[in-house]
Amino acid sequence: MKRKRLFLVGGGRETCAGFPALRARGYELVVSDGSPQAPGLAQADEAHVASIYDVDATLTAARRAHARRPLDGVLSIAVDVPQTVSWVAHALGLPGLPPAAATLCSDKLAQKLRFRRDGVPVPDFWPLANAKELAALADRVGFPLVIKPVDGRGSRGVLRLTSSAALDERFEEARAHSRCGRVLAEAFVPGPQISSESVIVAGRATTVGFSDRNYEWLERLAPHVVENGGEQPSRFAATELAAVNRWIEAAAASLGMRDGILKGDVVLDPERGPVFVEVAPRLSGGHFCTDQIPLSTGVDLVALAAAIAVGERPVVPEVTADGFQPVAIRYCAPPPGRVMAVEGLEAVRRRPGVVHAEVTVRPGDRVPPLTHHAGRAGFVIATGATREHAVRRAIEAVCGLRFRMQWAAAPRRASAAL
Repeated sequence: MKRKRLFLVGGGRETCAGFPALRARGYELVVSDGSPQAPGLAQADEAHVASIYDVDATLTAARRAHARRPLDGVLSIAVDVPQTVSWVAHALGLPGLPPAAATLCSDKLAQKLRFRRDGVPVPDFWPLANAKELAALADRVGFPLVIKPVDGRGSRGVLRLTSSAALDERFEEARAHSRCGRVLAEAFVPGPQISSESVIVAGRATTVGFSDRNYEWLERLAPHVVENGGEQPSRFAATELAAVNRWIEAAAASLGMRDGILKGDVVLDPERGPVFVEVAPRLSGGHFCTDQIPLSTGVDLVALAAAIAVGERPVVPEVTADGFQPVAIRYCAPPPGRVMAVEGLEAVRRRPGVVHAEVTVRPGDRVPPLTHHAGRAGFVIATGATREHAVRRAIEAVCGLRFRMQWAAAPRRASAAL
């Protein structure tokens, strides 16, 4: 039987974590990435160098691969490029998200306008042209407020404002992370946050991943919003999670999405119920799709996404509350400075319950102040007999990582945990 050819947009470390699931199902992997040193290019059956954020360059690479032997599908794993994936699929006549839906998912303001029109619950929001409009909005509605670039990624430029101090600088910081120079303000919604990952087949949503998000760094890193991991199974009742799933299905319909993966950032407002900060039509990062969900539920989400990408309509298993294996992830973040040495990684990997531990900085690297998700320096994923046990194992393990840092004054040892 001829192997199906899957074009993967992106070849970074997290994308590579999905390769075993794809190899096990016999896919031939054609990988495109802007960096010639991307690890996925070395592991690919066929490799192309093209920026994942440059639709035209990626489409040129895909056409070249398609001419060599027809591609069967297009997919990304743990990278935020819905427009690139959508346009490649559309241009080659392959299954995929309609470009109009991809555009809605690449513009946070456009997405919120659509959801408000269709009744999908979102925070109150306001477009901002300049810092004066931000100051006027704050006078009118008060704090806290969240501002963000309308087309940002990985929490870059996402700021939680609690006072009128330095509004000019805050606005410019958010705008600096927008490719189109546009900024959005949102009301800060009180309540716990959940990351969700859902499979959409013929318009029906099955949410296979619910992770309670951890924001213990919120005050320390203010005004920047950086998550410090999460845990499964969710502590919330099945009825609350079922409500999230129903709204995910409504969000997919609002976007015009019939098949694919839809990840959600959801706040459980004590009064309104689920409120959607945003959704994205892709497999999420943070090793959520490749490690955490399969470990917790047994569902091979990458394989399901690939099946949909090549035009199949797979049967998605229903996940029940008693079917979860407790899993937790925690990140490490050394203080700013130059990395002299990283210690303890191999010992951490041998700790009970640790299934994955990784450090992403090396000696000689400069570590800037932590302002967004990509700035985190590594992570630990751990399992346990209970949720609390898994969390404790992850925290203890990440605290076992030590970064020897050099400052301008004098070097000293620093723990991985903030």
